[in-house]
Formats: sequence, structure tokens, C-alpha cells
Amino acid sequence: MSQWHANTGPNSPTARGRTLRLAVWNCNMALHKKLDALASLCADVAVICECAKPEIVRLKSKGRLPESVVWVGDNKDKGIAVIGIGPWRTRIDEAYDSSIRHLVPVHVDGPTPFSLLAVWAFSCGQNYDEIGRGPLARALTRYEDFCKQSPLVVAGDFNNNAIWSKPGNKTHSHAADVAKLEKGGVFSAYHHQRNVAQGQEPEPTLYWRDRKLDGPRYHIDYIFAPTDWKQGLRNIEVGDFETWVGSGLSDHVPLIAQFEFERSDPPRVP
Repeated sequence: MSQWHANTGPNSPTARGRTLRLAVWNCNMALHKKLDALASLCADVAVICECAKPEIVRLKSKGRLPESVVWVGDNKDKGIAVIGIGPWRTRIDEAYDSSIRHLVPVHVDGPTPFSLLAVWAFSCGQNYDEIGRGPLARALTRYEDFCKQSPLVVAGDFNNNAIWSKPGNKTHSHAADVAKLEKGGVFSAYHHQRNVAQGQEPEPTLYWRDRKLDGPRYHIDYIFAPTDWKQGLRNIEVGDFETWVGSGLSDHVPLIAQFEFERSDPPRVP
């Protein structure tokens, strides 16, 4: 049985500084059966979509879920969680607005504190033509003050990609969301490290519908981080098909970004 990593080994503070290993994964429910897989990521902070309330996961897994968890959702079996592991602690911001479903502002306290807007852009039952904008665009407006408090990370399952940003689509444009994020001082860790443009991702994170290697597949999970963290980005990992999808764990593979910081704290956003 895999255990949650202690703050030792490759993810511990190094002689040079300290590391942050941030993971996003849509677990496709039943997280209590998949905690070994989650633990294998050796994440310090994990954004987990489509998971049950922490008390349900703990009950079914006999207490294996770490203690520091922020969870929101309108279905007890299917929401979004931000999990802090080891010295990392998570707490919800008082500005949280449940009308923007499954997008939650979270303070992450630990060796390198930061603000995290966790995203599961679940759109079932919502008509963007009626409400005007997609969930991420609305969240960036609603949580504007939160996003300016400290270094900002925006991460999770966006359910979107630039390939669907058609001319004239103003209600749910991934390209427009990315432009706003970049203007706000964050960058996509995957696209920077892989040196690819939005919409040109060679590695999918979702194997849609039939969960086949040669079936419909898309890159819809992202980690956006402060531009001040660019020089500290050490690695990007995308889970492989067989381990995460072929095995039946989920229709998504995880995305992990690893950052290394100097001993002094990274610059804070004013």
C-alpha cells in the first residue's frame, strides 16, 4: 500500500532551496479506491476533480485521506478537492461563491505560501449563451481581489481547449481565458516547458468517451503559475495511458508540475 510521502527525499527542501510538486487529476469518482494511485504522484498539493466529500472518502478508505482538504460541490459524491500533504495546508477563502460551481479560491500555507484558484469547469445544465460567460471567466472576475493577494496558481480540469475557441465565441473561449490569465501574470507550466502553443498539445489529458488510446482525446487539464516561478519550473509530467486510463482508474491522466525555489521566498504579487 502506497503511503503519503513525508517531507524527505526528492520532494524535500534541498541544499539549494525547496520544492513544490503540484498535481491535478480528474479521478472520475470513487477516490477511496484510488488513493494508492494518488499517493504515487508524491504531490505536495493536489487538485482532484470528481471526488466525494472528504468524510465519505475517509470512511470508505478507513481514514487514509490526508487531513488538510478543502472540498466543494453540490453532489456529495462528485465535487472538487484541494489536498495539502505533509507541511502543506489548505483553507478556503471567505470570498467563495457557490454560484460559480466547482471553482474555489484556496489559500495554500506551507514552505512557499500561495493562492490557488482550483478549477473543475463542470458545465452540465448551464447555458453559457444565457449566463453570458463560462465559469472560469466569471471566477476570474468574481475573485479578482483574491487573485491579487499573493502568488496565484490556477489549476484543474478546465474542460476546454483553444481548438474550440472559434471566431465569435465570446461566452466560453479558452483562448480568451488564457489571455486574461497571462495578462494577470500567470503562465501555463505545460506549454512553457514543452514549448508548444495552446491547442497544439501533443499529450492528451482526457481520453474521452470510449477511453481508447486511438479514440477521441484532448488536453483539457492545466496548471497556470506565477511568471516569477518560470525559472523555478523543473519538470512537467503527464500520466501515461496504460497506468491511468487503460487500467480503468479514470478517463483522465494526471498533470504534475514541479517547482524549485531559492531559500528566500519568491516575490509576492503586490
